[in-house]
Amino acid sequence: MSAIMPEAVEQIVIPEPLSRESAADALTLVRDGVITGEGPTTKGRVHFSRALDAVDAALCVRILTAPAVEHQPISRAEAEALFEINDAATERSDDGRFDDLLAKAIAHHAASESGLPVPPRTVALSPDTDIESWAPTYAAKVDTEVLEWISSQMRGKQRVSRTLMGLVATLVGAAALPSLAQLPYVFDIGM
Repeated sequence: MSAIMPEAVEQIVIPEPLSRESAADALTLVRDGVITGEGPTTKGRVHFSRALDAVDAALCVRILTAPAVEHQPISRAEAEALFEINDAATERSDDGRFDDLLAKAIAHHAASESGLPVPPRTVALSPDTDIESWAPTYAAKVDTEVLEWISSQMRGKQRVSRTLMGLVATLVGAAALPSLAQLPYVFDIGM
């Protein structure tokens, strides 16, 4: 993984998230910067439109692990903003960090929405924490509505991370078996 200059992330001025809603709003600023290559999240560096780099990924981590939200589960709005960033970025130079973050954030959201305990964000989203160390233990109890939402976010997408696909396979394998007859077309995921 390439080194991310902490000062580059710290120089980017966006409001410190005070709630999950303001964290989702801050993530939309990252998405806008990815789309246009301009704006507050790209100041002071060369950034091309539709590109996601290591600083963008680190900025997403900074937003999602802000002290005000660290001990709260990832919200639907935050997860949707991450999916939007993923969709907007056609070029990647982040060494896979965003894909890892996306899969872990979706697992965090899915578990919490299903009423299951989740680790603090700094633990769950860390590149040093294997998703398998906490997410699979929740798979058998993930709510069907959450699975449907995840599949709707992934359906028809050109780019789906291997980590996220592995997570979905784990969730479907463990959670959907009893209710597979109820979900015949939910997981229409093309690669």
